[in-house]
Amino acid sequence: MSAVRWGRGAAGFGRALWPAGSPGLLAEEGALGGVWSRKRSSTASPCEQDRRKDWGHAELLEVLKARVRQLQAEGVAEVTVKRVAVARAPEAGGAQPPRQAQAGAKGAAATLSSRWAQKLDSDQQLMEKRKQRLEGKLQERVEKGAWQKQLRLEPRLLSRKLASQLQHWEQGAPRSPWEEQLAQLLQEAPHRLSSEAAAAPADRGPESRLEGQRQRLLSFFECCLLTGHLPLAHHVLVTHHSKSQQQRLLTLSMYNMVMLGWARQGSFKELTYVFFMLKDAGLAPDLQSYAAALQCMGRLDQDAGTIRRCLKQMAQDGLQLQGLFTAVPLSAEERAELLRAVRKAKPTFTPPRLPVPPPQVNTSPLLREIYAKDPAVSYPRLHLSLKELQGLFQQQLRVEMATTITVESVEKVPLLTKEVLHARKTLAGLRTRWRTALYRELQETKESEAHAAREGRLSLFPYLCLLSEKEIVRVLLQTLQALPAQGESLLFLAHELGLRVFKRKQLRNEVQELEQRYSKYLHLLASDTQVAEPCLPRQHWEALGVPEAPHEQPWPMSVVVQLGKQLAEVLVRAAQMPSSLAAPRSPGTLIPVLYHVYSFRSFRQIGILKPHPAFTQLLETAAERTLTFESTDVPMLCPPLPWTSPHSGAFLLSPTKMMRSVEGSQQHQLLLERCPPAELHGALDALTQLGNCAWRVNGRVLDLVLELFTDKGCPRLGVPAPPSEAPRPPEGRQAPKRCLLPEVSPAEKAEMRRELARRLKVAREMQSLRADALYRLSLAQHLRHRVFWLPHNMDFRGRTYPCSPHFNHLGSDLARALLEFAQGRPLGPHGLNWLKIHLVNLTGLKKRESLQARRDYADELMEDILDSADRPMTGRKWWMEADEPWQALACCMEVARAVRAPDPTAYVSHFPVHQDGSCNGLQHYAALGRDSVGAASVNLLPSDLPQDVYSEVAAQVEVFRRQDAEQGVQVAQVLEGFISRKVVKQTVMTVVYGVTRYGGRLQIEKRLREIHDFPQDFVWEASHYLVRQVFNSLQEMFSGTRSIQRWLTESARLISHTGSAVEWVTPLGIPIIQPYHRDSKVMIKGGLQSLTFSSSVDTSQKGLTFVSVHDCFWTHAADVAVMNQVCREQFVRLHSQPILHNLSRFLIERFCSDPRTSKSIWVSRLTDTLLSVPKTGTFNLEQVKHSTYFFS
Repeated sequence: MSAVRWGRGAAGFGRALWPAGSPGLLAEEGALGGVWSRKRSSTASPCEQDRRKDWGHAELLEVLKARVRQLQAEGVAEVTVKRVAVARAPEAGGAQPPRQAQAGAKGAAATLSSRWAQKLDSDQQLMEKRKQRLEGKLQERVEKGAWQKQLRLEPRLLSRKLASQLQHWEQGAPRSPWEEQLAQLLQEAPHRLSSEAAAAPADRGPESRLEGQRQRLLSFFECCLLTGHLPLAHHVLVTHHSKSQQQRLLTLSMYNMVMLGWARQGSFKELTYVFFMLKDAGLAPDLQSYAAALQCMGRLDQDAGTIRRCLKQMAQDGLQLQGLFTAVPLSAEERAELLRAVRKAKPTFTPPRLPVPPPQVNTSPLLREIYAKDPAVSYPRLHLSLKELQGLFQQQLRVEMATTITVESVEKVPLLTKEVLHARKTLAGLRTRWRTALYRELQETKESEAHAAREGRLSLFPYLCLLSEKEIVRVLLQTLQALPAQGESLLFLAHELGLRVFKRKQLRNEVQELEQRYSKYLHLLASDTQVAEPCLPRQHWEALGVPEAPHEQPWPMSVVVQLGKQLAEVLVRAAQMPSSLAAPRSPGTLIPVLYHVYSFRSFRQIGILKPHPAFTQLLETAAERTLTFESTDVPMLCPPLPWTSPHSGAFLLSPTKMMRSVEGSQQHQLLLERCPPAELHGALDALTQLGNCAWRVNGRVLDLVLELFTDKGCPRLGVPAPPSEAPRPPEGRQAPKRCLLPEVSPAEKAEMRRELARRLKVAREMQSLRADALYRLSLAQHLRHRVFWLPHNMDFRGRTYPCSPHFNHLGSDLARALLEFAQGRPLGPHGLNWLKIHLVNLTGLKKRESLQARRDYADELMEDILDSADRPMTGRKWWMEADEPWQALACCMEVARAVRAPDPTAYVSHFPVHQDGSCNGLQHYAALGRDSVGAASVNLLPSDLPQDVYSEVAAQVEVFRRQDAEQGVQVAQVLEGFISRKVVKQTVMTVVYGVTRYGGRLQIEKRLREIHDFPQDFVWEASHYLVRQVFNSLQEMFSGTRSIQRWLTESARLISHTGSAVEWVTPLGIPIIQPYHRDSKVMIKGGLQSLTFSSSVDTSQKGLTFVSVHDCFWTHAADVAVMNQVCREQFVRLHSQPILHNLSRFLIERFCSDPRTSKSIWVSRLTDTLLSVPKTGTFNLEQVKHSTYFFS
């Protein structure tokens, strides 16, 4: 090999192993000059030229200092070196007053020289700092080089034949260049499928337990390549390969990953080393292996003969040349180098074009109309222009690139007393110290982890290099700031810290390309642009040719927790404060800010990181008015990216899963990845549509809420009280200290402990509610004058949720009242009537009255409605008596504006009107079973008045109670007059979701305790009695429904007995798997605490503004009638499909078709059960289309 090629091959030794960070130790005095004396070359790099410039400045400074001494000797002015020294080091004694200046030119010269000397002093200080930085960088480079020399690149082969062959070649036989070595290795490689070799260990019984270790190893290699530590990855690969026990952990993908890294650098020698190990491990190269080798040859401009032999061997292995360009994921630059190498051997070769997949069409009959080509229908546009949307995109891009956003808190501004100012100054000083200490601790931790990596062990070193030290310090300080006074579980804290690092490392550097493509995408949404062909957002995005980024597998849970635990320990060691903050008279020693303690929660002992009370008090006194959020925890400032796959959509740079799941569980994601893309189009487009709804804050409601929040709150209206209103520990005879007195009886002590525990529980609940409201209101205030969007994803059942957890429309009454549509619609002829109906619905009154009766009732209350709108806090306050008071108030304000408008039909309303299903779960069960009696109870049948299933169940329970009371049942007699709709509603609502009698009893018990007149001694017995009667009532009223539910429950029970998790596919094609699984315990030892955790084994066509809260749908008042029609039609279309029979066929094929398990008794029972699909009734689904109160 030529000297040039050998230099390139060994270039890996010169790559920096340490990331940019804080300066290290200073170099020895005089080392700098010796190094720089060897660097004076006209061909220096720009970086080196910059350093020379700094050094030249230092030399110039020495010349200027000599000039100062010359001026002093000549006596031109009283400018002395001593004075310059005093300016640099005040402790030298301070500046001496100058003598009186001489008149005339001498005085002017003195003044000029004095200024000049000050400027000279400033420049000298600056150059000293630069010199120190340069010395630190040089020392760092020396340390890097010394470390890299310790990393082993030559493989240790287990095969003696291969080892001697490698030694012979390394000794440099001139006729055996590295290219020939590689060709021979490829020829002698074992001819068996690499995928089988890689997958075999997983099928060999006990070795399947090593899968977790393989995942950790793979993520380690990925992280090394990502952070530029390829020699370290190679070193660990060599170390594991040299030991037979550890070699079993290595898979072909790991060898390929390291080979690809060397190929990108053009390091042919190191790549050949990996091929030696590949052959030694008995693995056959695959397309990725050949792609790495050929790419490296292309970079080195290898001769055609070597490339030809490589291609010949690839063909003999049964691998197609075209597959290199179609089956291997390559960047554009890697593809070009690969093509360059291939054309050296085959000049006429033309790479196949990436196959354009035929247009995939969703086959669901429910979605046929949506995906039918209809050029007359275009996607509804936003009210914003292209320029406005592009500006919003830039704002959102800045937020995501910063990864966090800081907003002003809405807490009451404290008076800036001396105590507050002193506390803030103290905090600022402590944070400055902590930053310095954190930098030091991080560097020491990195050094320790680097030492472990040098020994060939998996360490956290590459993970700690993913972010700059500045970013990690910022994350740790934010964590310390947000830690609650009662502390946080160390396991939870470690998990959160590890996830924050993982999310930040996934940010892409493809901003420019994203900007161009997103600008084109906005042509579909902007109010002033057009697209060539009407289509859905996903279709438009895909038509732009957006290459989907390769999906990155999440880190193993053990890595996430171990990394987070390490960072938490760094924080504990670095964060210290003077003991005088805790005890003013104590000596000025440093004490930890965080303490690791153990506590019992839910009968389990867990480790907790708890802040020192003095630090908590300091934070409270300082009362800083900022809150920091992750960029993915706040609404977006521009329309979200359309969902195009299970892992691509929503935020611009921050990866988000389409289906949220328990961290560590990959079952859902794997199921979605295996699903044909077209089958997910319905779910993807639904999520995109929900996310494309633009929102704004209702400013008038927000002002009123803030007025209460900053005062003393109002729990009755859902505004939490401040901590000052929390119950205090008992005093007097109930004081906790009385428990120590000998005269206090054990019963009194027990009562004192119960009372203290109750008050502490209330105080903690108040604090939690207050913090939740603080986040929501602070974000609302931050977004007050902005348009924003709420990207959505779904849970494992297919229920949609906004990604923003703190501020969305799925929250409480208060949270919903703060939001309204950013895009308004004129009310039209019927919009005002729907506003009135909606207002009456929010009061909770007239539930069994007709729509006309509700409108008339609103007209009767118009005076109270207008009074509430005009004087919400000083008037008659009618709105406060509603079931949903804040939404009722917001609706009062909207009605007032509409009725006072010159033309109410032309009034542009932004207010969302809701339509709720009548116990929607029971509606679906009644339709599945064609249950006529049940259908009538849940408004599937047309009627003049709405039916209320909760009232009917309560009436049926009352019939049973009366019968039992007549027979002398005591609890039935006690319950007389206490059975109401409210008592049974929650249990009836949740019974279709599988609530057990135990859960139902707890629900009813809670309702009974809320009734002040009910004798509390009978709560337990009465709740047992009532839950039994509620289930009996539902059985009598919904016989078809209960039979289907029993069939589903029994099928799930038998599936679990076969050892499988329950799976099914929804009618829209979404694959679902129950996340209930057996856990395996993983332990991370050492440090503060050994952590043990569980990980898994494993409508837009109508042009409506539409959002949903499960079974509650929102739209503009003008469009309510259209939305109701769509809901009825889609419900009928859904249940016109043979849902139960389709489910039966799917479950039989999935769980009963394997001949190896067909003789199992559980499989036999499951087959019989699945074939016994419940018979249906005679209810005619078409009647739903005419039911006014189906959704109302």
